[in-house]
Amino acid sequence: MANSLLISVAEHDTRVAMLEEGRLAEFFVERHQQSDPTGNIYKGRVARVLPGLGAAFVDVGLSRPGYLFVEEVSDHYDDFFSFWLLKEKKEANTVPESPVRKLPPAPIEDLLHEGQEIVVQVFRGPMGEKGARLTTHISLPGHYLVFMPSFSHLGVSRRIPDEGERARLKAVLEELKITEGGLIARTASQGQSAEELARERDYLLNLWQVIKRKKDAASPPALLHQDYKAARWVVREIFGPEIKRVVVDDAGTYDQIVQFLGSLSPVYRHQVELYEGTEPIFSHFGVEIDWLKLLAPRVWLKSGGYLMFDTTEALTSIDVNTGKYVGRSQFQETIFKTNLEAAREIARQIRLRNIGGLIVIDFIDLEKPAHRDQVHQTLVEACKRDRAKTTILPMSSLGLVEMTRQRLRDSLYQSATEPCGCCGGLGSMLTPLTLVHDILRQLAGEAREFPGAHLLVTTHPQIATILKQEGEGLINRLAANLQVKVTISQQALVPREYFEIQREWGEGREA
Repeated sequence: MANSLLISVAEHDTRVAMLEEGRLAEFFVERHQQSDPTGNIYKGRVARVLPGLGAAFVDVGLSRPGYLFVEEVSDHYDDFFSFWLLKEKKEANTVPESPVRKLPPAPIEDLLHEGQEIVVQVFRGPMGEKGARLTTHISLPGHYLVFMPSFSHLGVSRRIPDEGERARLKAVLEELKITEGGLIARTASQGQSAEELARERDYLLNLWQVIKRKKDAASPPALLHQDYKAARWVVREIFGPEIKRVVVDDAGTYDQIVQFLGSLSPVYRHQVELYEGTEPIFSHFGVEIDWLKLLAPRVWLKSGGYLMFDTTEALTSIDVNTGKYVGRSQFQETIFKTNLEAAREIARQIRLRNIGGLIVIDFIDLEKPAHRDQVHQTLVEACKRDRAKTTILPMSSLGLVEMTRQRLRDSLYQSATEPCGCCGGLGSMLTPLTLVHDILRQLAGEAREFPGAHLLVTTHPQIATILKQEGEGLINRLAANLQVKVTISQQALVPREYFEIQREWGEGREA
């Protein structure tokens, strides 16, 4: 079954599903009021310089200032050390990270000062409490090319393995090169004619001229260029020979995509369809977007085994378990087959959930080194479909695999969830008995300090019930020995861990 892109545009968000062989492989969601600023270009103002960190805060108009590290300030780089090699490796992100340095960086305070106006691009959006990561190395990505205004070198993506095609594209780029700026031929440029590449080069050059004119007229902080919204961004980054069908349920978005793909090749226009059915587009194509399943910590394997995902600020851990799978042969063969299936599903899940950063996988222990090597190679092969760059280390003798995956955008977990209001994001809560014992200890302390008082305890109904049972003896002793009256009040709308003890005297007067 051919690969497809399904795009659903609603009033408040846009959702995009990529299907591989009819199965959900990648999923994106963008809220219209909370769009990702990655790729945007701003005219900002340096708010603060931090010499000790080699960085500066730059106000670009987002909710919090962005970080600009000294490595991202272009002044101390030689053109010869162009960053396109790094850019190729991170091609799917379209916004480069730090170039290779020729010399140690100059002190940040020698390059920037507070109040300075500067043009920057977001190459990593805000994450949690962290502001956006910024760079002065501007890049404008197209479908076939990336234009870099600050660098004059030409490059061809390393994801194009054929040496003959690489040589041809390099020759084309030599013909297309301009006085100022450099070009990178992206993976999608394979097989494309010089005329098609020239057309996109001209488009990117014109876009840069527009941005420069806006820069001259704008006062910081100001947005100079906004990267494509979700639908067009996904088409620009993902569309290629392997995508045979793009189905959109919104007429306006359909026209934009047809125009964009038509500018690349008239043939592509016929691969875009406008869905006008009454049934929701995802339901029509049998794609179920169930958040509880999509973000569930446990993922069942067809064999009966399962994966357990646990996300922390530092890393994502994935635990492989045999579960219900008992196999039909020896134990080692059973866990070997479970691990092989798990490796393929893990590669799919980290794409689907868009998990980035450090990932540690705890496979079931394998005694044979050959089995460990085969599981590792299966994971490596399964990750080759991923647009994000991955680095996967060999499996250790303990069955652990460490890997990193490039952060393209916020993960689904980050974009679709928030910390629990009851447990504060811990994922667990104190037991009712633990809470009751804490309340009783505090009651005893209050009674000793304020004999004769009336203590009013307000708590959740579940805790109140157990408190009356567990605390009956203590409450009676406080009344007899210290003349303290304890009243327990239930409040159904408070969190289970909430409780309050108030003191009253005489006729209900609060102390």
